[in-house]
This record gives sequence, structure tokens and C-alpha cells, in this order.
Amino acid sequence: MMAKGVTDQFSVTSFHLDETLDVLTYLPPHYATENRYPMIIAQDGKDFFQLGRVVRILDELILTGQIEPVLFFGIPYQNVADRYQKYHPAGEKNEAYIQFLYEELLPVIEGKFSVASGGQNRALAGDSLAATVSFMTTLTVPKIFSKVLLFSPYVDDQVLAEARSFQDWNDLTIYHVVGLEERNVKLSSGGVMDFLAENRRLKNIIPNHVKRYFYEEFSGDHTWKYWQKDLPRAFTYLFPKI
Repeated sequence: MMAKGVTDQFSVTSFHLDETLDVLTYLPPHYATENRYPMIIAQDGKDFFQLGRVVRILDELILTGQIEPVLFFGIPYQNVADRYQKYHPAGEKNEAYIQFLYEELLPVIEGKFSVASGGQNRALAGDSLAATVSFMTTLTVPKIFSKVLLFSPYVDDQVLAEARSFQDWNDLTIYHVVGLEERNVKLSSGGVMDFLAENRRLKNIIPNHVKRYFYEEFSGDHTWKYWQKDLPRAFTYLFPKI
């Protein structure tokens, strides 16, 4: 019988957010505490597990030797309002959530699991607003989280301003995709946005000489129907088997 990864969850009490958050976990097949593993932390974590089907994808990629064995952690949001407050650049809890990721969650993970040190062994991931907060966290602490997976991130003037002022692009590994049919995406806060145009603006800010930046516009819209299919390539780009 083929080995499989193991899923579980744990809770973290955050001083910055003044709440206790659940964290979904995936440990790779043959996980052993004497080894040190890279990690991925996903916002919209429940969606990655359920809609993205990351367990099946990671098992297959790891067991076929396409990627390094990785640990995957997913942080679910409570509701639409909670998601906006934590993930949106203008959200009341956005700064606190970013601090939670590197000041509170990361030390707990390092205490509970056998993970490798260094930013190139740590990736953040997200879709839409979840990609935005992942990206903004990477720009805030690039030495702590040096890799990021961006599925159709929400991009506004604040995100673009942060990108323009950022200097250490060659410290990062970025996987960035957006759909050609994302011209009129309905926002949870109301209104619509041309995600394709805004992501192109972001792409044009990132310097051409950056070595580890993957960008592509796929044939599809702003849904997991398309992001799910792209997960194998994304994971392989971030943590290829060496």
C-alpha cells in the first residue's frame, strides 16, 4: 500500500489578534523527526485543503520525487468579514495578522515540527486576498519568508506602493499567476475589479532581472477550478526535488 501524508490540526493563541486560531496540518509520507523539512503556510487554508485538494497533490508530487517533502499548514478564516479585516491591506487586523504569522505562528510551528530554518525553506501561499496578505508579509520580512505562491492576488495602490519601495527582490522566489478572464471580478466588499490589469501593473514593477520570478496568465477565471489545476506546477517551482 502506498504511503500517505498525515493530516491533523492544532490551535495557536495570538496576542496580536486577541484570538485563538486553528491551523490545519499536512505531514508528508515517511515524516521523521530526525529530518528537517521546508514548509508552506497558506491563508484561506481550508480552501487549499478542500478545494485545492493539496493532500492528494502533495502526496503524489513527493512520492514520485518531483518535489522535496514539505509540511503544509493552512489557516482558515472565520467568515467574510474576518477575512477582509486580516487579509485586505486596509483591514483593521491586517498588520496584526502579518505580525502573527512571523512572530507567533512560526515559533509554534518550529517548536512542534521538524522544520528547516531560513527563508528559502519557508513559503507563504494564497488566492485573491489571501495571496495579497501572503505577498505583503513576504515584502515585510523577506529573510523569514522568502518564497510566495500568488494565485490571482488582489492588487491596489497600497500593494503597488509597497512593491515599488521594495529592494530585495533577488532574495525572493515568487510564483504568480492570474486568469485572462479576470476582467470583472466581484469583490466581497462590493463593486468589481479588473484583476488582470492590476496584476499586470504589479508584474511591471517587479524588476526584469529577478531570477526566481514566474509569471503567467492562464486561460480561466477567478476560481479554484483553475487554481487547483495549477498547484502541482506551483509546488514544483517553489520546492523542486534537487
